[in-house]
Amino acid sequence: MAATPKTAPGTPAVPAAPAAPVAPVAPVAAPTPTPAPTATPTPAMTPSPTPAPRLPACTYADVSTPLTAYGDWALTLLDTTYRVTKSYVPPDLVNTTRAGLGGGNLVRALVIPDLAAMARAAAAAGAPLAILSAYRSYTSQQATYAKWRRILGPSAPLGSARPGHSEHQLGLAIDFESKGGPIPWTYFDWSRDTSAGRWLAAKAWQYGFVMSYPVNKTKVTCYGYEPWHYRYVGRAEASAIHASRLTPRQWLWPWQPQNRSKPSARPPMPLGGRGLAPDHAPAQVTRAGRGAEEFENLKPSMDTGLRV
Repeated sequence: MAATPKTAPGTPAVPAAPAAPVAPVAPVAAPTPTPAPTATPTPAMTPSPTPAPRLPACTYADVSTPLTAYGDWALTLLDTTYRVTKSYVPPDLVNTTRAGLGGGNLVRALVIPDLAAMARAAAAAGAPLAILSAYRSYTSQQATYAKWRRILGPSAPLGSARPGHSEHQLGLAIDFESKGGPIPWTYFDWSRDTSAGRWLAAKAWQYGFVMSYPVNKTKVTCYGYEPWHYRYVGRAEASAIHASRLTPRQWLWPWQPQNRSKPSARPPMPLGGRGLAPDHAPAQVTRAGRGAEEFENLKPSMDTGLRV
């Protein structure tokens, strides 16, 4: 065991040397977290509106209209191109006496409630109605067209529908007249010159009826002005047509199956407002080399005296 050195008595103790100061350690900065990248949202794609199909020019052809089921009555389109067959006969034809209007004329049964309501309202307003013509069979229209062909010659198709092309064959069209008055085409403008004509022009849509061939619309209706010819399309459809300010042909065209994006879907056009594109009016009307001037040069007596 080693001896511990002894200090002589009276010898002061030597203090221990102070410990060397320890240099402060610089603090280590905490690592700055890297922010996660923020994904830039992809803007939602706004679908482009489907353009309304362009209304074709008035031409004379014999194409079977696609909506021929009796349940399609409100959307069946007949014009100078589209037709129904000779065998097309509505299964529910009834006499217009059921609507309180004179006998001898037939319409589809579904027309009767609104026809009766309209007749009562017109009479109450001092504008009593009568019916000049309603349903016509294919054979009957053959006779009507032949008559006008004899009278008007090549211009007959402008005012009298060829067989199969008449709305009368649908059992939905009615030629009205003033009760007890002359036939409507003896007036220059029946819708202005008679109380019945004025009342119908203003109120018929409220009961499901629309004027098929309005004034100054020959280029889009394909026929001359007929203020007495109304077609029943039902109150909802008539209200929509009235609000759109389109003719029935313009309104019905986009609803045809060949003009829909999906065969089972109605086109992207809600009831009551949107119609065809602004350029819907065809530039010309063609038949055997004839142009729109054939439609424009009708004499007033001819333009208001034809029966479609």
